[in-house]
Amino acid sequence: MDGFRAVVEWRDPRFKAVMALAERCEYERGHSQQVTYLALRLFDELAALHDLNDEARFWLQCAAVLHDIGWLEGQSQHHKTSLALILDALAFPFDARERLIIGSIARYHRKALPSQRHEHFAALNPADQATVRVLAALLRVADGLDRTHYNVVRDLSCEVLPDLIIVHCDVHQPAHAEQQVAWEKGDLLAQVFDRRLFIKCYAR
Repeated sequence: MDGFRAVVEWRDPRFKAVMALAERCEYERGHSQQVTYLALRLFDELAALHDLNDEARFWLQCAAVLHDIGWLEGQSQHHKTSLALILDALAFPFDARERLIIGSIARYHRKALPSQRHEHFAALNPADQATVRVLAALLRVADGLDRTHYNVVRDLSCEVLPDLIIVHCDVHQPAHAEQQVAWEKGDLLAQVFDRRLFIKCYAR
């Protein structure tokens, strides 16, 4: 757990349970830590746009740690498997609503966008659906920014313009894959904030 660079609630028993589930599912520690850090940085940098509270930030943190646990059963459809594992986990200290929120955020880190055709998403009330859309949008970009799983992005900041969000990334080596995939996975972010997304990388 010492590898996380973001401020997290280590002593919260719920987060300890999240980490225990991740470890049981043999998660890729380095990638999950990097994606969690970047997702929380995006949350904080774009706070003026989404106006979500600390509880939502915690849900994002949990979903980011768990987003790839579905790899336990193979790469194909692992985003859906991650959702199923979160919903079905024993001794997971979240109520049904919170499981749906965290599971849905993790599920939408790749592939299809949130849809009323998806039973787990449709089960949420409109306010929670809106929250899931925002948090999943952040997670998708964060996951793209670690496309190679090499922790290329040291840190990021966001510049918000009337019709554009620019994510400035401090990288320690060329990050062409991260830049391209983060932009591609920024489709949901562009929707929820009604702004185009641009990724800039600066190597020092």
